[in-house]
Amino acid sequence: MRALNKDLEPVIDIDLKPGMTIKELSEQYLRSGGFTAKKLGMAAEIMREMIADEDAKIFLSFPACIIATGTRGVIRDMLKSKMVDIVITTCGMVDHDLARTWKKYYHGDFLLDDKELYRKGINRLGNVLVPNESYGVILEERLQPMIDEIYSSGKNNCSVRELVFEIGKRIESEESILHWASKNEIPIFIPGPTDGSFGAQLWSYRQTHPKFGIDVLKDEDELAEIVFKTEKAGALMIGGGISKHHVIWWNQFRDGLDWAVYLTTAEEWDGSLSGARVREAISWGKVKEKAREVTVEGDATITLPLLIGSLL
Repeated sequence: MRALNKDLEPVIDIDLKPGMTIKELSEQYLRSGGFTAKKLGMAAEIMREMIADEDAKIFLSFPACIIATGTRGVIRDMLKSKMVDIVITTCGMVDHDLARTWKKYYHGDFLLDDKELYRKGINRLGNVLVPNESYGVILEERLQPMIDEIYSSGKNNCSVRELVFEIGKRIESEESILHWASKNEIPIFIPGPTDGSFGAQLWSYRQTHPKFGIDVLKDEDELAEIVFKTEKAGALMIGGGISKHHVIWWNQFRDGLDWAVYLTTAEEWDGSLSGARVREAISWGKVKEKAREVTVEGDATITLPLLIGSLL
């Protein structure tokens, strides 16, 4: 619980003007005192502070689903501009980033007939449509030769981070998150590497190359080295699940995050990690007692572009 400020600040009306920048709008959010808008303004302020600190390492976590949307471009630009230092995400991020590099996803609707879509070979991800040829088919066609090239070069039993880095080096499209992660040497950690098409391709390759493998504990060794050498740490966590938890789990070993911004749509009443507000992580030592932190409720496809737009 936060203590009441001794000097109360008045609520100031938002004053929209022609030509106003996103940064100016986010600053007005901070003064407006209004519900989630103020939280988004606080998030921008906290992000500016952690980015400005040269001693800080910034973690970014997010689930795969938003990479199926245009929000992929926001995350790609964060890596392109080196706004973050470490990425922790889910297996499907690789799937959607590569699939959309080579093929297209399409607009759909939440209320489309899923039985009809199945018969037509179209997968529905919310209101985004993913044809079979834009997903599993193209990923198998393009990834198998890449995995074979990496394996044949002598790289075997490497960490998932190393394998993703090698794949990113082979992606020439500047639209790709993996391309910029490799180009700017930003490590991508995937603690659940088999939960998606990318993982299925690794399993499939091993059926004909039984000596092929990955070592997920090497990833943990690399994360440990980063965490233990980090003087200050901040995190922008989009959505919950394994990617969010891996960020706060590892940072407990350095007595918690110094800054934390969390964007979520989940409720906390069911006790889920996704619904847990940042303040809950303080009780576990995963976020410091004196950390600057905020939980922003809302769809990240709306809140993230506003947040990052105000920083860029």
